[in-house]
Amino acid sequence: MRARVVEDDRGRREARDACLEPCPIERGMRIIGGKWTGSILWHLKDGPVRFNDLARMIGGASKKMITERLRQLEGHGLVRREVIDSAPISVTYEITDLGRTALGFLDELRTWSEGLPQG
Repeated sequence: MRARVVEDDRGRREARDACLEPCPIERGMRIIGGKWTGSILWHLKDGPVRFNDLARMIGGASKKMITERLRQLEGHGLVRREVIDSAPISVTYEITDLGRTALGFLDELRTWSEGLPQG
């Protein structure tokens, strides 16, 4: 259902008949729109990456933030976490088939943003 905006006699505007559930764009942005989320998926596109290597690739994000985003992505089934039993123990992250479906529009976003004026 599409929301319609109505105006009362005092000129106040109000949305009516709005959807109670988020629209598909909003739902997608809740999953992929978090800061660093797209970058994490993009850096996992070529294969499994160890956590510390991923943190170095992303640069401006704290390890705590990267951990939080990875847990969210794992919860949505976009990333898989694997603990490697070696000395020392390490953790790798890999994009899932579902996560790979986001790479197409992330690449389009990259192309689009490269065409924006700097500033």
